[in-house]
Amino acid sequence: MTLKATIFKAELQVSDMERHYYREHSLIIARHPSESAQRMMVRIVAFALNAHDRMVFTRGLSTENEPDLWQLSLSDEIEVWIELGQPDVKRIGRACGRAKKVIVYSYANQNNLVWWEQNREKLTRFDNLSVVDLPAASTRELALLTDRSMRLHCTIQEGEVWLSNGIDTVHVTPKVRMRSD
Repeated sequence: MTLKATIFKAELQVSDMERHYYREHSLIIARHPSESAQRMMVRIVAFALNAHDRMVFTRGLSTENEPDLWQLSLSDEIEVWIELGQPDVKRIGRACGRAKKVIVYSYANQNNLVWWEQNREKLTRFDNLSVVDLPAASTRELALLTDRSMRLHCTIQEGEVWLSNGIDTVHVTPKVRMRSD
């Protein structure tokens, strides 16, 4: 018997002082049985950092030709492709060939630095790629905010992120390893 995805709902209020973006998004998140709460919440933070009316969660883990999130143009061109974790360089290369902008959010452990050091030279050839590390301790704390029905507020200011459920707040300081032009 195949396990089915668990559905989570989130009302996400984004206050991005850097982009002057202030909106509420009603999100429906399908959490694959093999996906941790930590990874799902990192997807929500990635959404908030790139919030747009056309940014959506894809089928993610269960689909090889789609990222975790993407933003399509009105003519179905891929404007933004977002990957989580430590994807293979070939996968990143294919994404960079298909999308105007690709962002990788690595997270969870000390392997982020190892992955970066092993792949930095190959990754720098992609002009439309950004690589951002999210600290492991912060992303583990994000998992504590998980609930089947969430009301979240995300504030982004001066390179810092605060995600709150009204009771608890998690502070995340993304570290940009590489930024596209």
